[in-house]
Amino acid sequence: MATFVLVHGAMHGGWCWSPVRRRLTAAGHEVFTPSLTGQGERRDALTPEIGLSTHVRDLAELLWFEDLTDVHLVLHSYAGVLAGPLAEAVGERLASATFLAAFLVEPGECLLDVEPPEVADGYRRTARERGEGWFLPPAPAFLEQWGIPDDLRSHVGERLTAFPLRCQTDAAHYDPAPLAALPATYIRHTRPPLESLDRSYGRAVQAGWDIREIACGHDAILAEPERTAALLESIAGGR
Repeated sequence: MATFVLVHGAMHGGWCWSPVRRRLTAAGHEVFTPSLTGQGERRDALTPEIGLSTHVRDLAELLWFEDLTDVHLVLHSYAGVLAGPLAEAVGERLASATFLAAFLVEPGECLLDVEPPEVADGYRRTARERGEGWFLPPAPAFLEQWGIPDDLRSHVGERLTAFPLRCQTDAAHYDPAPLAALPATYIRHTRPPLESLDRSYGRAVQAGWDIREIACGHDAILAEPERTAALLESIAGGR
């Protein structure tokens, strides 16, 4: 059986992995679904100081305190930005990295560097005008942007939390070798796809990663939990 650490994206929390976690746990796997500082049930901890290094530390501490090894790391959306710094910090504990509709940044880049320029500008403007200059507030427009199915919109929308702008603008500084040494998979969602991920997906293809697809929107973990769990089991089993 495999050990999974499933990491959520922006404005989400460990809660979004619950349907996938239940399926993997029922199959006998060990599954951890941490909520990053300031997100999900930890939303009260949100401050302007939270940045990329905060969330890398969250995950490194989890792996150390739980003494996890041979971990299949699964990163959704924003969490992909954490991959390089985390692999540098605790790469010896990781068995593989799976990028589920996730962003890929090279050393020295931030998340907004790999977004389309008009999207990045919009996020900065929203934080300036509606987020006190330091956070991105949740809004119904994100449900549309991410292709959340109608029957999930209320459930997801009520649980979205403000997201620190620093997590989008902090550059990821890391040695690329530890991440490059890990078996890597990219899972692309196709119905609908998300233009913001095109650059990241292209990098995964160019790097020769294992490429998978899932026919749903950005929150595949909620829209297609059974299919998502099956993909993760397949990826871990293939290692």
